[in-house]
Amino acid sequence: HVQLVESGGGSVQAGGSLKLSCVAYKYTGRSFCLIWFRQAPGQEREGVARIRAGGCKTYYGDSAYADSVKGRFTVSQDGADNTVYLNMNSLEPTDTAMHYCAATPGCGCGLTEDSFEDPLVYWGQGTQVTVS
Repeated sequence: HVQLVESGGGSVQAGGSLKLSCVAYKYTGRSFCLIWFRQAPGQEREGVARIRAGGCKTYYGDSAYADSVKGRFTVSQDGADNTVYLNMNSLEPTDTAMHYCAATPGCGCGLTEDSFEDPLVYWGQGTQVTVS
């Protein structure tokens, strides 16, 4: 079965940077979206970055960002090993949250689950980001 594994979280001071990785094991679909979500204690889960990948030729590499991270975060994919990265710069205390990687088949996807073309969603276990 598909397994998503995140890594790269940690504790940094405000203004610092972190790079998160999400590896999609055993994902054999031709077209898919990978989305980074985050959830802080007591807050709703928020989609922060999305990339269309694989067979989404028309939109390959098309990325989207939440306003809260635009200009500071960059999402990218290494197609060779099904890994997606989230480069986070100029981190702020408000970025403190558990960060999750999610994958869904198809090319139709926004930053919210109700925007996904396919109801099937795979989730990783999350990696904690703490900014002080």
